[in-house]
Amino acid sequence: MRPVLELGGTHVTAALADPGTATVLRRVREPVRARDSAHHILGALVRCAGELDAPAGEVWGVAVPGPFDHDTGIARFAGVGKFDDLYGVDVRAVLLDAVWPRPAHAVFLNDAHAFLLGEWRSGAARGHDRCAGITLGTGVGSAFLVAGHVRHEGPGVPPQGRIDLVEAGGRPLEDTVSRRAILARYEGADLPPDPKLDVRDVADRARAGERRARRVLDEAFTALGAVLAPHLRDFQATVLVVGGAVAASWDLLRPALCAGLGDTPVTLRPAGLGEDAALVGAAAHAAAVR
Repeated sequence: MRPVLELGGTHVTAALADPGTATVLRRVREPVRARDSAHHILGALVRCAGELDAPAGEVWGVAVPGPFDHDTGIARFAGVGKFDDLYGVDVRAVLLDAVWPRPAHAVFLNDAHAFLLGEWRSGAARGHDRCAGITLGTGVGSAFLVAGHVRHEGPGVPPQGRIDLVEAGGRPLEDTVSRRAILARYEGADLPPDPKLDVRDVADRARAGERRARRVLDEAFTALGAVLAPHLRDFQATVLVVGGAVAASWDLLRPALCAGLGDTPVTLRPAGLGEDAALVGAAAHAAAVR
C-alpha cells in the first residue's frame, strides 16, 4: 500500500492505495474551495496526510491539477480561477516539513494523468494500449497514454497534453464545457444567479423534461466531442474514459458526446474506479520511483 494525496476542486483526500489490486484503504477527506487561501488549502493537505498515519520514510504520490510544476512540486496556478493563492508555493517542501510521520519524498503528477493511469491499470481502460481520458468538473482535464506512459506531445496530443488549451468556436474550451460554463449558459441573462445550483441540478431538470436544461447539456457535450474527435483519431486511441463530477450525468452526457465524436473509431466508457482512479494512479506513480 502506498500513501497518496489528491487535491481536487472541492476536496483534499489522503489514502493508502495499492496500484496492483486497485484497493484503497483508510481514506481521509476534507472539503476545500478553489478560492480558499493558501494557508487553508495547505492546512487541509497536511491534516489529511497526518491523520492517515502512514509509516515514516514512505514515498507519497500526490495528484494535483494544473498548471503545476510536477517535477519541482511548485504551484503555478494563475488566471485559471482556482488555487490562485498557492502560486509559487513549494508544496513538496511543505509536505516534507509538516507531515508526520515524516515522508521520505513526495512525487507529483497531474490529476487527470493519475485518473487515466488508474483506469488503465485496473479500470475502464484496462487492456487498451493507446487510451485517452477526460475529467469533467470545475474544468476539463485530459490525458493520453501509450502502454501506461503519459504522452505530452505527438500526433493527436494537444499542446502540453491539455485539451483545455484547445478552442471551441473561437473561445477556450472551458468557456463551453465546465461547471462554470454550463451554469452560466443555463441561467443566462433572464434568470437570477442561484448560488446553490449545480450541474447535477441541471441534469435532474433535463431528465424531468425541461427543454432548456437538456439543450444546454447537449450543446456543451456535443461541442466537447467535436473538439476531441480529431485528436482521438490522430492519436489512434481505442478507448476514451470519462470521469469527474460532471460525468455522473452519464445518461445525458454519452449521447451528446457520441454525436460530437461522429464516426471517430473509439470506445466510449465511463470511469470504472470512480473517485479511486486518481488515488490508484498516484500510487502507481509513486511505486515507479526508485
